Amino acid sequence: MDHIVLVGASAAGLTAADALRLEGFTGTLTMVGDELRPPYDRPPLSKRVLTGDLEPHRTTLRQDVDLQRLRMDLKLGCRATHVDPVARTVTLDDGDRLDYDGLIIATGLRPRHLPFGRDLAGVHVLRTLDEALTLRVQLLAGPRVVVIGAGFLGSEIAATTRGLGLDVTLVDVESTPLARQLGSQVGGLVAELHEENGVRLCMGRGVTDLLGAGGRVAGVLLDDGTELPAEVVVVAIGSEPAVDWLADSGLPLGDGVLCDSTCQVAPGIYAAGDVANWPHPLTGERTRLEQRTNATRQALAAAGNLLAGPAGATPYAPVPFGWTDQFHTKIQFHGWCPGDARVAYVDGDPKAGKFVALYYAGDRVVGALGWNSARTLRAYHDRIAAPVAA
Repeated sequence: MDHIVLVGASAAGLTAADALRLEGFTGTLTMVGDELRPPYDRPPLSKRVLTGDLEPHRTTLRQDVDLQRLRMDLKLGCRATHVDPVARTVTLDDGDRLDYDGLIIATGLRPRHLPFGRDLAGVHVLRTLDEALTLRVQLLAGPRVVVIGAGFLGSEIAATTRGLGLDVTLVDVESTPLARQLGSQVGGLVAELHEENGVRLCMGRGVTDLLGAGGRVAGVLLDDGTELPAEVVVVAIGSEPAVDWLADSGLPLGDGVLCDSTCQVAPGIYAAGDVANWPHPLTGERTRLEQRTNATRQALAAAGNLLAGPAGATPYAPVPFGWTDQFHTKIQFHGWCPGDARVAYVDGDPKAGKFVALYYAGDRVVGALGWNSARTLRAYHDRIAAPVAA
């Protein structure tokens, strides 16, 4: 194998590059990224970058000297537009064509937009560092803020902007923040956390329009007729896997790039991170994880399996792990937290702001969550079983 191409200058793409070199790959390594910046970390964008506590350059995942040690050709500021799995070529938007022996797809996500109001000044999504910096500049003017979407990203942005002393309203069609991610019971505690810190919640409400004045956003119209005044609106209604460039490739696509259990998409092609959709060996169901830890783990697996070849490849079967920081609260979870699970508090007390909860499917522990209890939570990791038998 002489040339491996990594599409996606991301945490997953960079981890794959590291792994390939550590595993002894000495051939040509090319990384393609559509941003002009080298790979950087995204979790701080909705928190310390927005507050100004973390300078932008400190989000960079490798210093220049470390990137140079990888002996990698970095093609930044250009997009991959096509892959030909038969000819084994990747075409870029500048017309360049890269021949490859191995390809790792790590293109991540693109944020969803509302079907209206996208062109109004003051309406934001948050995926890139540049988007975070643009939003921060507008927050410094002290606007009223409405965050649409109370998943991890939206809840974090609401907490961060409220921490800056701004008037903040969080809107979602679900009954509580993080209901889809952690269930309504823990979501109710997240709602209390936000309300105690001064965030106004509009749960169980949809958005029907963004109101504008003079080309700028002026408010948000809800489905019950309520108008929420706002000079800044952040849309955090989820993301979609960045697979548009693969539409005519013949590669299997669905909710992401469809891989087998070893992260292989097609001969010589693997995928990792937010864009990868694979049959999880522990659950027997297809899975796509939007978690920072998974980006690293899956990139290691994809790189190792690419070099090992199909005969030496091993299934990728992680127990998921994620976290979110909101106000002075750190929420971490292992495993699966389905909305219909029975939740039991097994250590600490929610009223004290510190506890561990287990998620049960029948009599099986399928997930464990720690609320300001990182050390205690680790003791429950080995009790987690998959929600569906393999």
